[in-house]
Amino acid sequence: MSPPRLFDRRLLSRRLDRAATTFAQAQFLRERSIEDLLHSLGAINRRFDLALEIGARDGGLARALAASPDAGKIGLLIEADLSPKFLDQAQGSARLIMDEEQLPLGDDRLDLVVSPLSLHAVNDLPGVLVQIRRALKGDGLFVASMFGGETLKELRGCLMEAELEVRGGYGPRIAPFAEAPDLIELLRRTGFSMPVVDSDRVDVSYEHPLKLMADLRLMGESNVLIDRPRKGLNRAILQRMSDLYFERFADEEGRIIATFEIITLSGWKPHESQQKPLRPGSAKMRLADALGVKEGKL
Repeated sequence: MSPPRLFDRRLLSRRLDRAATTFAQAQFLRERSIEDLLHSLGAINRRFDLALEIGARDGGLARALAASPDAGKIGLLIEADLSPKFLDQAQGSARLIMDEEQLPLGDDRLDLVVSPLSLHAVNDLPGVLVQIRRALKGDGLFVASMFGGETLKELRGCLMEAELEVRGGYGPRIAPFAEAPDLIELLRRTGFSMPVVDSDRVDVSYEHPLKLMADLRLMGESNVLIDRPRKGLNRAILQRMSDLYFERFADEEGRIIATFEIITLSGWKPHESQQKPLRPGSAKMRLADALGVKEGKL
C-alpha cells in the first residue's frame, strides 16, 4: 500500500520560492536547529569526506559550519533543496535542486546526511529514511532536526475553537508533527543502528498572534496540507482566535507565547565495525561483582 499523501509538494515548492526573499527576517528557529546539529557533529571524532544536506535553504548550515571549529570534519558538502530560489542564495560549490522524497543518489555513496527542519513536510517519512540509509556508506551517519508534536499547539487549539464558533465547523490548518518516541522507533524500523532522539522546546513571544502567522509565512511554513480548507480565515475568525490566544497564553507583559518543539534525531548505517550489544547471559562478570556489592535474593 502506498502511504497517504498529506502534503501538496508542488504548493510547498511555490511557498518556499516565495519565502526565499524574506527568509532572513524569520530564520531564528532554523539557526537554533543548525546549532543543535553542529553540536551533535562536534561530539563525533571523525571526518566525513562526502556529505549531503537535505533542505539547505539559503546555505545557513554551510556558513555556520565554515565558522565553527569543526569545519574540517566535512570534505564536500552537497547543498540540496526543493526550491531553486533558495539555492540561488547558497554559496557552496555543490548545489542540487532535489525533492526530499526522491533522492537521486546511488547506494553506498555518502558519509553523512544532514537535514535541518525540512523532513516534517514529506509524505512518506519511512520511505525517505530508507533512501537515506541506502545512500549512506557503511558506518555513515544521518543527523536531522524536525518540528515535534508540541509545535504550535496554542495556535492550533485557538484556531480550531474560533472556526467552530464562527462557522460551525473547522478544517486542518496546521500539519500534524511527529512525536519523539515514534521517531526513535522509526529509525530502528528503517534500518539505522544506535538511534538517538533529543527534544528541545523553544517558547517564542509575540506581540500578537497575527505576527506569529506572518512569521510562519516568512519561514515558508504556512499550510500545504492537501486537505486544507479552501475557505480562508475571515476577520471574525481571526479576531476570535486572537481573543482566545490572549486569554489563555499571554505572559505578564501581555505578549502571547508560541511553542516550537525541535527534535534532533541521529542514526548510523550498520557496519561490521560498530559495537554490538552482548547476548543475554554472555557477560564474563556478574553485575554484583562489578558493583562491589553482595548479591541477594528477591
